[in-house]
Amino acid sequence: MDLKRIIISRTDSIGDVILSLPMAGVLKQNFPDLTILFLGKNYTRAIVESSKHIDQFVDWDEIQKLDHSTQVDRFKALDADAIVHVFPVSEIAHLAKKAKIPLRIGTTGRLYHYFTCNKLVPISRKKSELHEAELNLKLLNPILKDVDIELDRIEKFYGFTEVDPLPDQFQKLISKDKNNIILHPKSKGSAREWGLKNFGSLIEILPKDKFRIFITGTEEEGKLLKEEIFDKYPDVVDMTGKLTLKELVSFINASNGLIAASTGPLHIAAALGKVALGIYPPIRPMHPGRWAPIGPKASYVVENGECSKCRNENTCECMENIQPVAVKNKLLSLMHG
Repeated sequence: MDLKRIIISRTDSIGDVILSLPMAGVLKQNFPDLTILFLGKNYTRAIVESSKHIDQFVDWDEIQKLDHSTQVDRFKALDADAIVHVFPVSEIAHLAKKAKIPLRIGTTGRLYHYFTCNKLVPISRKKSELHEAELNLKLLNPILKDVDIELDRIEKFYGFTEVDPLPDQFQKLISKDKNNIILHPKSKGSAREWGLKNFGSLIEILPKDKFRIFITGTEEEGKLLKEEIFDKYPDVVDMTGKLTLKELVSFINASNGLIAASTGPLHIAAALGKVALGIYPPIRPMHPGRWAPIGPKASYVVENGECSKCRNENTCECMENIQPVAVKNKLLSLMHG
């Protein structure tokens, strides 16, 4: 098939979107003249537009506000030869079919894909041993035939280079003679958290003469951190609620590294080639085998073995038991490696 325009559809969160970007890099390597459109939620636009491999962002939030007939017309106007449903959404699958996009790729795990797609890829994300980025690439099999890229090579396909300069008011906060490390303690409920006590202990044992520490998060998260972090550690720089997503990308790019649970900022740091140290539970499917950051200086800390006793609880012993000194040692090894 002569592909000229293709839609990658992923309308979920930041980390998921980042791990979908290598699909665009692989496609561009094989089809240099291909136009790649990324259908996503508006709040991930800054992430998508940071990849040189994406030619156009398509705002799903905007399309959702339209009446059904106009939605179909919008999909037709995209003039796509193919769409890949990376994050399955029934409404999008039906619109793509009604718009008569010639090649519609979905997974066998959604019943509606049998009626809306004409190429199905047998993927079971819950049971797979593969990383999320590897699973995403498998969806390109109907186009490229048995895509097989080793996990440690996937980082070469992000194309995460279209990053704005950091505004002066934030650039002046970056130390020129210390390692600038960002801690991102909260996750808005998207991941198991390490706990503020552990982050506080980490702050205490990182040498003040070698590290300048920043805390990022939403304004609301900043309020939750006040008593346990900001009041106790006045040298820490509070960046919560002060950065747009585009500015956060630039801020991470200006820093040396970031430590967080399995969150979007962790994957941003990895894609930028920064030190990206993730803290993970050994619980499937949340474990690092599925969601570890991928990058030249990316790694993780996780408890040995498997655990599921706290699967349905908000707190996680396996996370809280990870010692701050272990995280410190891993950080130092990544920075000097």
